[in-house]
Amino acid sequence: MLEIKNLHATVGGKEILRGINLTIRDGEIHAVMGTNGAGKSTLCNVIVGHPAYTVTEGSITLDGQDLLAMSIEERAHAGVFMSFQHPIEIPGVSMVNFMRTAVNARRQALGLEPLKSTDFLKLMREKRALVDIDNRLVNRSVNEGFSGGEKKRNEIFQMAMLDPSFCILDETDSGLDVDALRVVAEGFNKIRTEQTSAIVITHYQRLLDYIKPDVVHVLLNGQLVKTGGPELAQQIEKQGFDWIKEELNA
Repeated sequence: MLEIKNLHATVGGKEILRGINLTIRDGEIHAVMGTNGAGKSTLCNVIVGHPAYTVTEGSITLDGQDLLAMSIEERAHAGVFMSFQHPIEIPGVSMVNFMRTAVNARRQALGLEPLKSTDFLKLMREKRALVDIDNRLVNRSVNEGFSGGEKKRNEIFQMAMLDPSFCILDETDSGLDVDALRVVAEGFNKIRTEQTSAIVITHYQRLLDYIKPDVVHVLLNGQLVKTGGPELAQQIEKQGFDWIKEELNA
């Protein structure tokens, strides 16, 4: 379970998050929607420990562990995974070596032995088939020369390999056509378990047609101002956010 209490955070000395309270139980999917600049990506970056963001007040715990006391690496080892809005290319670093290093680093943190080469390659084949990623992509450098859709699919592949307990999808639908969106969303759904929980950041209902949220939140001006079920996302799709702003100002 992820629990956030009274979270305040700044970037470059400017306060972005202004008292976030949020509880996500095991197996729950929470969608967070909001206008540009509302603080959605800031929330994601604070959870994973991006050094550019400073927490000035509040707490974040995952299964009772204090995330704010952990380094980025320790948070990843604890089961936190973030799928980036704009995955970067890493020329000269093969996907095979990248994933083997990441998988074995997490295994070491959990007190497990590193996977033998044959076992690792078997795991890669299984997960590659699960998320429908082309073998030619995993034999290249990380994201180098990948299309936007291929980069997003590769993020889901990495998620499948690392088997996190808490996932963050930061505008995974950004720049994807309908077919690529469906493939990426279905890949995420295939690797989910009853224990997997997630935050899904999105502007649009279309992603939520595939990744069904249990709860939908609206984040405006650094605060969660409205919470509801999937119908809230559908209403936002039809009416935008102005009606929520009008409610707040009434």
